[in-house]
Amino acid sequence: MATVISTQRRRTRTSEALLLLSDILPIRLSSEVRDRLSEGDKIEEIRCRLGHPSFITVGRENIALRHISDSTDMRKMTDKLFGGSLYAHRETLNDGYVTLGGGIRVGVVGRAVTEGGRITGIYDITSLNFRLPTAVYMVPCPFERQLREGKSVLVYSPPGVGKTTLLRSVSARLSSGENARRVCVIDTRGELSLSGATLGSADVLIGYPKGIGIEIATRCMSPQLIVCDEIGSEVEAEAVLSAAGCGVPILASAHGERAEELVCRSVIGRLHRGRVFALYAGLSRRGDSFDYTVTHWEELCDIF
Repeated sequence: MATVISTQRRRTRTSEALLLLSDILPIRLSSEVRDRLSEGDKIEEIRCRLGHPSFITVGRENIALRHISDSTDMRKMTDKLFGGSLYAHRETLNDGYVTLGGGIRVGVVGRAVTEGGRITGIYDITSLNFRLPTAVYMVPCPFERQLREGKSVLVYSPPGVGKTTLLRSVSARLSSGENARRVCVIDTRGELSLSGATLGSADVLIGYPKGIGIEIATRCMSPQLIVCDEIGSEVEAEAVLSAAGCGVPILASAHGERAEELVCRSVIGRLHRGRVFALYAGLSRRGDSFDYTVTHWEELCDIF
């Protein structure tokens, strides 16, 4: 039966992230955001929508603001985000985001141009969602011992709960201090590596596609742990299976509500049948507390 474990995390101030955004957000919006914050609050998202009220997310609660972004606001924000050139950011934009300094990722939606079923461009941008990272150490997670023993773990939760924060924290903890492990982080979107100190002494492969990054780390860096966010494609599954076959443990994440549902998906199911992950750790949050629902591989082996 799955085990539920609760831990506490430390919150961080949002002043540094807001400072990074001060040159991008409209002055009226920045001022209102600061006015609405209480001491100790941590903003997770700032969402701007053309012709509609902006809002912030604090502790997973959405707080509507008075500020409404008009076409001038959206044009100025996008000009600053993309340096006047959407084309220069076309690869990540076609995946719906752009990454700023400090690990801030901006979700971008608008009018898509497609060709052969693939997005080839985004125009007439109507919404920007600034996702602010949490660069903190969490208390030891319940599966840290298994990772040190060479077992692989898949972390899952719905979006926005804290999977990336958890991976960042574990990478830092395991790659630093006494009994440090050789940790390789595959940071395709630049979200995990907020700064060198944040990830401890881990080797960070920034911008590498996950499948290629996992392959290079396995072949060239002799890792004792590979960390990557949001496994979801067959190419990534193939790379994970190859690394696991070489004896390299994996700490990865996926979107999902329940472990039983995850292993029924084609990609995760393939990894499950290959016995890659010894543990499936579901993540949920209550205020400053994280709850982990830890399920062992054996508890799911009769699903197929």
